[in-house]
Amino acid sequence: MPLTRRHFAAVTAVATLAAGAGYWSLNRGRDASADDPEPAELASELAKAPPLGDMALGAANAPVTIIEYASMTCPHCAEFHRTVFPELKAQYIDSGTARFIFREFPIELKAATCAMLARCIGKDDPKRFHAAIGALFAAQDQLLAKDIEGPLRSLGQQAGLSDDAFKACMGDQQLLTGLQLCRDHAHDKLRVDSTPTFFVNGTRLVGALPLEAFITTIEKSLRA
Repeated sequence: MPLTRRHFAAVTAVATLAAGAGYWSLNRGRDASADDPEPAELASELAKAPPLGDMALGAANAPVTIIEYASMTCPHCAEFHRTVFPELKAQYIDSGTARFIFREFPIELKAATCAMLARCIGKDDPKRFHAAIGALFAAQDQLLAKDIEGPLRSLGQQAGLSDDAFKACMGDQQLLTGLQLCRDHAHDKLRVDSTPTFFVNGTRLVGALPLEAFITTIEKSLRA
């Protein structure tokens, strides 16, 4: 993704870091001959929290765990969070039936930049993190514009980030590397190659699915 002087300095810093880290797009896909992991291996790999830690909503002892791998510039991911997630949260997460974990799978620079901002806003507070994710998805049309300085800076300010904190966040090498490692683990170990990809107690669900698909999978898991 080419960046010019019209882009703010923080995003330029991210571009430099991303280039050094070997950022890639899902266009390369996965090896078509690769088998999906066996159930035991899948469960083991899903249980491994990413380097930046998991941001989870819901009871830790909930009988159902839902893990989403998403990219912040993925339209289907945004649609899920705008239309399906609120009802899923109300029915299953808030009731203690399900625990929801969001894991970053940035497929290009803007997605990584947005994910970095969400981490900086959330810090160690999952509720603040998920609120930031929701706000970023709600503003996705603006964030997909050529210059994302305005929307990102505005969201950071609304969340209480100073200008210096915002710039430091955008230039954080450790943060960017952590996001890349989360994505690479999902791709290499879990065979995630598109977003959104969900795992509901290990059952894989892919794409822009309606609420009913999650209800069916959750209820089946509860009966197992």
